[in-house]
Amino acid sequence: MDTHTLLVHVLLYVFLPLWGIAGFVDWCCHRATHIEETSGLKETLMHSAMGIQVGIPILMCLLYRINVLVLLICLLAWVLHEVVAHWDVHYAAPRRHISIWEMHAHSYLASLPFYMLAMIMVINWPVVIDLVSLNWAGQMRLIPVEVPHGGERYLPYYLTFMALLCVFPYMEENLRCLRHYLKHGGNSA
Repeated sequence: MDTHTLLVHVLLYVFLPLWGIAGFVDWCCHRATHIEETSGLKETLMHSAMGIQVGIPILMCLLYRINVLVLLICLLAWVLHEVVAHWDVHYAAPRRHISIWEMHAHSYLASLPFYMLAMIMVINWPVVIDLVSLNWAGQMRLIPVEVPHGGERYLPYYLTFMALLCVFPYMEENLRCLRHYLKHGGNSA
């Protein structure tokens, strides 16, 4: 197996699933601390925003050729994710207990998007050179790949995995927090 293929496999079969597992552990911690009664709707919406901020670049990298546009979107999404992650912990820390398990989950949730972005940049090094040298001509449009990265079967399996571990649990958290918010006259906690 060549280095390129190895890096792609580590990205697809190690980093992407680990991000989902860390998200599920984080959700379990939120549930255990009764987020709906403490930091509430505002925090859970930040969690959803962060999931979307990483989810969109993941899908783009699986479905489109990596070019300057895709890389710029990934970089912007990563920066926005870091800003919201900081704001999330700053908001939640005085309102509810953040356990050691949640802190560990947060370390993975913060570092894995960076590692994934770095690995995408290494795998697509000529695109990085084009990005920093401002050689953007012909690279500012989305170009679908014929077969999604990882093969035809990878994307449905990965999306199902993420739906079960992250999308459905965080939807449940959003609904639980929204119900509590509405039940208590618009007060989060």
